[in-house]
Order: sequence, then C-alpha cells, then structure tokens
Amino acid sequence: MGKRLDKINLPEDLRQLKVGELQPLCKEVRDLILEVISKKGGHFSSNLGTVELSVALHYAFETPKDKLVWDVGHQAYPHKILTGRKNRFHTIRQYEGLSGFTSRAESEYDHFGAGHASTSISAALGIAEGMKLGGLPHFAVAIIGDGSMTGGLAFEALNNAGHIPAKNLVVILNDNDMAIDPNVGALNRFVNHALVHPGYNRLRKELKGLMDAMEHCGMPITGVASRLRKSMKNFFTPGILFECLGFRYMGPIDGHDVNALVEAFSFVKSESPKEGPYLVHVLTKKGKGYKLAEENSLKYHGVTPFEIEEGIKPSGPKKANYQDVFADTLVRLAKEDPRIVAITAAMPSGTGISKFQKEFPKRTYDVGIAEGHAVLFAAGLATEGFRPVAAIYSTFLQRAFDQCIHDVGIQNLPVVFAMDRAGLVGADGVTHQGAFDLSYLRAIPNFVIMAPKDENELQHMVKTAVQYQGGPIAFRYPRGEVVGVPMDKELTTLPLGKGEVLKADASAVDVLLIGIGYAVQTVLEAQALLQAQGYKTASINARFVKPLDEKLILEWCERSKLVVTVEENTVCGGFGSSILELMHSRGLNLPALILGLPDAFIDHASPQVQRKLTGLVPQTVTSKTILKLEELGLTRSPTTRLKSTENSLVLN
Repeated sequence: MGKRLDKINLPEDLRQLKVGELQPLCKEVRDLILEVISKKGGHFSSNLGTVELSVALHYAFETPKDKLVWDVGHQAYPHKILTGRKNRFHTIRQYEGLSGFTSRAESEYDHFGAGHASTSISAALGIAEGMKLGGLPHFAVAIIGDGSMTGGLAFEALNNAGHIPAKNLVVILNDNDMAIDPNVGALNRFVNHALVHPGYNRLRKELKGLMDAMEHCGMPITGVASRLRKSMKNFFTPGILFECLGFRYMGPIDGHDVNALVEAFSFVKSESPKEGPYLVHVLTKKGKGYKLAEENSLKYHGVTPFEIEEGIKPSGPKKANYQDVFADTLVRLAKEDPRIVAITAAMPSGTGISKFQKEFPKRTYDVGIAEGHAVLFAAGLATEGFRPVAAIYSTFLQRAFDQCIHDVGIQNLPVVFAMDRAGLVGADGVTHQGAFDLSYLRAIPNFVIMAPKDENELQHMVKTAVQYQGGPIAFRYPRGEVVGVPMDKELTTLPLGKGEVLKADASAVDVLLIGIGYAVQTVLEAQALLQAQGYKTASINARFVKPLDEKLILEWCERSKLVVTVEENTVCGGFGSSILELMHSRGLNLPALILGLPDAFIDHASPQVQRKLTGLVPQTVTSKTILKLEELGLTRSPTTRLKSTENSLVLN
C-alpha cells in the first residue's frame, strides 16, 4: 500500500485529505488492485476503471449516511478498499473471504447486494423514498454501467423515479462501452456515438467561435451562450433522453479526472434537493492504468493469477470445456439446418455463442442484459418456424421465469434453452450458483428437461433439442472442464424420456443410486465405494428430469431396499423430489435419501470446496448412504475400510 492509502481506513479518513491528494491516492488504490488480483485472480478490468469514481463518490458524499448502490457489484473493489476492507482485500472471492460482489452482510457501506445487472436504480429509488419518508436528509446514489442500461429493469426504475420525482436520487452512468463483451443495441449507439458525431463536434466548435467573436465585440451574451450550448448538448447527446424521463442530466465527465468528479458530485448535492433527480454521465475506461487490460478489457475482465510484467500467458494446450462442446455441436448442426438461430443476453463469449456468431453472424442475436426479452424474442422466432436456441446461464434464466411460463410454456413453443453454469460455479458465489433451474423449470407444463452425464452425452442432447418439435426443451450443463470421455463421431437423437442403467451387481440390490447431469460422475464413484463395503448396488443415469423414465426407475426401485438420488440442484422441488413423487403416485413406500444442494444459499469458494461443504462428493454420498442402510438394519462385510476425515470419508 501507499503512504496515503495506509491512513485510509474509512471514508471519513478519505474526506480529511485535500482535493489535490486524491489523484495520487487513486494510483495507490489501483496499484493495490493490480497487486492482489494478479496473485489471487478475480474481476479486474472493470475495477481498474472505477477507481477515481469510487474515491470521488466517497469524498463528495457523506457515506454511509448517503448510500451508494453498485450495479452488478463486480466494479466495487475500490469501494471495498475504501470502506474498511483493504486489509482483507487479499481474501477476495476466497473461501470465508470477501465476496466478489457487494454484500449487506459484509459491510454497512454495502447498502444493497447485487451480482446480476440492472438492479441499482430500482433499489436506490426504494432507498431514497425510504429515507424521504423517514425524514432523513440524505442521498441514494445508483452507480450503473452502460452495459446494465441495456436491461429493461433500469428503464422501469428511471421512468418511476422521474414520475415521483425522487429529488434525493442520483444516478451515475458509468459509461465504458462495455459490459463483459462489447455492448450492443440502439441505446448503446445513442449514448456513445452521439458524443463523437462529426456534426455535433463541428457545430460545437462553430458555436464556440461565434460566441467568442461576439464577446470580443463587447456583446453581453454570456448567459445566452451558456443556455445555447446546453440546449445544443441536450439535443445531440443522451441528455435529451434522460431529461425526457424527468432527470436533470450532467455530463459527459471524464471519469478519470477525480477533481472534476468531486466538483460535479458536490454541485449535484447542492442542486438536487431543488432540481433532482440527477443523472451524471461519466466516461471511464475498463482496465485503466494497466496497458494490457486497457487494450483487451474482455480478456482481463475476470482473471486467474498472472505476472504483472508479462500479463496473462497461455497455460499450455486449452482444455476442453462444456461450453465449447455445446457451441461446436450447435455450429455443426446449424450448417445442416438453416432454421437454427442463436440468442444470448450479453454473454456471447461466456456461453460460447461467439463461435456460432463467427460462422453465422446473421443468425446470431445478442440482445443485451435482457433475459426476459431474450426468451420472448425466441418465442416470436419459434412462431415463424425457426429453431431458436437461447443460451443463458442458469442463474440468469431465473430473471425470465414469467416468459418461460407465459410466453413459451403456455403456447407450447419449440424454444431450446441451453443453460450454462448449472450447479455449483465457485468464486462468483451466491448470486451465480445454478442451483434452481431443475426446480423452477420442472414446475412448468410442456417443458422437457435434460442433463448430460458427460460431454459426449451433451452433444447428443444438443441434437435432440434442436430436432424436438413437441414444445420447449431445456438442457443444463456445468461450468468448466469436461470429464474426458471419447466423443462419438455421429450425432444421435436420444429417445425422449429414456434413462440408462450404468452398472448393476444383480437383479436385486441393497441400494439404487440415481444421478442426473454432472452428479452421475459422483454416483459412479460412490457406487464403487459402496461395492468395496460389500453392498450390492445399481446405478441409473436418468438423463431426463421431465419426462422421467418411469418404467426403468420403478422397475429398479422395486428391486432395491434403498433409493438414493444425487443432483447439483436444490433439494427443494428438484430431481429427487420428482422421484419421490413418482414412487408415491404408484404406492411404492420405499426408503429414500435425497442428496443435493441444501435449502440455503451457497457462499463463494472453489467448486471442490463447495461440493465438500454440501456433501456432493463420493465419500460423503457413500457415508450418508451407509448410515441410512444401517438404520434399516442392513450391514455388509467390507473389503476396504472407510476412515472419517474432517470433510469427508476416504478409503484406507
């Protein structure tokens, strides 16, 4: 840390500095981010871009009485450093360390938690109104990136804020022309390209020359010139849009000039009670201060540890991951079927759709951070005979639940849902776990839901999905590296609602293990451990959550003394629940053990640690199964002894 940052423990310390000391402090904050994230990994380029903005906000506003609401939260590392967390900053995104996003449980300065986009203005508006109703003379400040402005939720909030009007609300538009991937859409063009339009800049120069000449001649036109410049700027720039929504617009302002930011925010504080709400348009650059990140902010958006001098270097041959298998298969199928189109909500690189886009640019649609629109747009395409594939993270598809029901399910439209990042996702934590998709989609009539046990099965599920004509169909797959099984050269269509028996010791067994998706790998390893303990076992890869392979599952349930289901989804209403419902409907009163994610939000850690903590590792599945069997009075002679450890059981 630097000499100024050493003395900053809370924003009140920051406000003791002179304005001239703020720019050097910004460098120290930026250096700390570079030092820590290069060693630990995390969100990088977006936080380098908000250093001056964070310093100016805490300097000009009386935080925490004035309340800052950060959109998404992965741009809030400088904010964390300035609000009492600099000495723990090295724990960012680590198990039991600081969250990578804002968190109300972590600090009184985090007034609203967020990992999804476009939420800040709505939350800040509610906070502003709450303070007003409580008679508190303070401000609520929403800091929203221009990528998040592509979400309809942000405009719902702007519309409501201008109508109230919320004079104690300030919205900071952090304009860096990027979300994760480059921003898209008409709004982005309007906000950014008007500022560099030749006509606007030429007229501005000519107007300035005219005003200077008139003033040189002694004409008293200072007030006229000021109003004329303002009117012209509002006509050519985003000011007119926000002014029409009831906001006073200020900007654009250089977001890396901390003095200019402090001056602007101080002015807004003095004027907002009379003229608010205000929207302050700030121009920043992702990766600011680190040349490699400035040149490639996408590559440096989220990073693993790297050498500062060398930057991110290739770590050897790239290992195959699930998103690439999905994308490669979709491209392969699209070459044969012109009906296939791909849709993503601001995540072309994250979902692999960027590969499809290179091959079929006219058949690829990035709709911005607007998942509800993505699904409804796909539904419209489906009515015209196309095969829309909506590739959306499991956690982000939650935002389009109504569209899944009202616009796709009820009309039984053949929309394909490719749900990336299903299950446990690691350091992104509670806001990004793909923990609920099996439960929330299983509740919707007409939906078919699949999950592959490995990458080979995934490619067949992609073909199955795009060829299915009966209505909506969804498949989920995990984040990260594939299992490493051989890949079939020919793609096949899986029979609808059919599972498979993986291994069976006999026609009648002690325990039946049923897995879905990635959890099938856990089932197979647990089965081997149970066999080593002398138990007779059978295992099933369900493949389908809806419809279930009722015939196969019931047949093996009747041959078993205990049924164990394993899934990386909440146990509330998930795959295991569907098995219990099936057994109950057939009057089959059989002991069952439902293993999955608990009825709780899973905090940030590595996926390996998260699986240990939630019991979704083979050793814990085995130990819980044995305990249940022993409760039923069933014990066997083990060939190998199990030894308990702190987090799991291991073979000894």
